[in-house]
Amino acid sequence: MEVDHVASHDHKERRLGPILLHRRQLGRLLRQTREQAGIGLEAAASDLEWSRAKMYRIESGQTPVRALDVDQMCRLYGVASDMTEVLVSLARESKSKGWYHAYGEIIPRWFELYVGLESAASRIRTYEHALVPGLLQTPQYAAEVGRSRPENSDEEVAKLVELRIERQRILTRKRPAAPTVDVILEEALLHRTVPGMADQITRLIEAGDTPNVSIRLLPLGSRLSQAAVAGSFVILDFPTSGARSAEPTTVYSEGLSGALYLDRIEEVKAYAAVWKTLTSEALSESKSRELMQNIKEKHHD
Repeated sequence: MEVDHVASHDHKERRLGPILLHRRQLGRLLRQTREQAGIGLEAAASDLEWSRAKMYRIESGQTPVRALDVDQMCRLYGVASDMTEVLVSLARESKSKGWYHAYGEIIPRWFELYVGLESAASRIRTYEHALVPGLLQTPQYAAEVGRSRPENSDEEVAKLVELRIERQRILTRKRPAAPTVDVILEEALLHRTVPGMADQITRLIEAGDTPNVSIRLLPLGSRLSQAAVAGSFVILDFPTSGARSAEPTTVYSEGLSGALYLDRIEEVKAYAAVWKTLTSEALSESKSRELMQNIKEKHHD
């Protein structure tokens, strides 16, 4: 599952509204930058000459915020100029759908909508049938994925690799705590003839040895299930504040020309049911590790 492109969304479909998502994402980032600066909510509101209620509405994504106000906040928090440009651009376009299309050349790839959600998640469940997930890709494998799209220049491939490396930092971060990452991969994708696959398998084995990452394989002999219809997907769960999560559990499903963000209860339940089926059929972590080692030795060393 890659994040190289994001489709615009149709409001007639039952999909997570992009405008609301962008406001929440902007609000969360503004809150993070304030906290990183060591400035309390009330102190920031006082310095900006705003009410505490206004600050809360902005940081919780309940209201649009002017680019001028975002610039003022960034100045107060001491935000770097490049990040300020990103936040200001996001504020300008958060009132209309498809801001990532309008600012595709300005906003860094790591700041795509999905990457923001990924970095905020407390648990990430990923099923992949064709590619190693970006969070676990080696630089060489990521480069090969980038080159699979003929329109990507060498410079764009290099940026894609940088994106992967940047995203992977969440796996070892201390604050906030690194997310729990549960991955189920089709065994078949590890048999593909891809340069550097031996190193990629080693990377998977090593990642699976860390306390917050679980990697399990769905063996070649597995029966046909709902996963064949669902395709690759990611289920993102977010930290709770009291009894509620700041963000609803969201399913991300990507296609060749775009992606869907699903958060309606019945939609999430459908993918959760597929995940439950996958977990019942996948090999254990230890057996998956043994199989990965065997594949590496027999086919890629």
